[in-house]
Amino acid sequence: MSTVDRVAIVTGGSGGIGGAAARRLAAAGTAVVVHYSGSAARAEQVVAEITAAGGQAVAAGGDVADPAAMAALFEVAEREFGGVDVVVNTAGIMLLAPLAEMDLDDFDRTLRVNVRGTFVVSQLAARRVRSGGALINFSTSVTRLQQPTYAAYAASKGAVEAMTLILARELRGRDVTVNAVAPGPTATPLFLEGKSAEVIDRIAAAAPLGRLGTPEDIAETVAFLAGPGGRWTNGQVLYANGGIA
Repeated sequence: MSTVDRVAIVTGGSGGIGGAAARRLAAAGTAVVVHYSGSAARAEQVVAEITAAGGQAVAAGGDVADPAAMAALFEVAEREFGGVDVVVNTAGIMLLAPLAEMDLDDFDRTLRVNVRGTFVVSQLAARRVRSGGALINFSTSVTRLQQPTYAAYAASKGAVEAMTLILARELRGRDVTVNAVAPGPTATPLFLEGKSAEVIDRIAAAAPLGRLGTPEDIAETVAFLAGPGGRWTNGQVLYANGGIA
């Protein structure tokens, strides 16, 4: 076991935003457990990038909606690095369709991963994150944009926001902050998939800053909440979206 001052778990760490958050936290001296669900190779790549830069990281898999699998994930952090201080819960799926046409199985999958998964990980974080720690869940700016085809996704993230804000109050006296980050359109493979250049340009132009966000933009918000500068920010939803909403 390597005991370090600060240890983070990043669920969905094999993804665009999760990987950027893991790398950013590692650059600040935090040891990171990079979680994945179906992308072990991408998670190992993130680990390799962190260790090549002089940081500490390991990869670990599991279904975020499975309490036993997530308990095992926390145990990896405790076994490898001595505990858990920061949990960044980026894992999620985005299945889009008009509400009237959406397959109910897709709706159920969305709720299972995004709502139940966030609940399971948040519950473990509430029980196991050390004093001075932080839980950072992920919502979306779509909750305020009311975009067609996003009903299921936005509904799931609305639930995430509600859980996050309530848990912040329930952890009174623990010195653990609980916040949510709500990105706007961000240039990740998940976002860019299936969109034409014209559509991407139109979405980018909607932001006052005239561009899409990058995973690194979102990672900076995560680093703020996870670090000493974010200790007085608690029970909030931070819209990291370049002013698009």
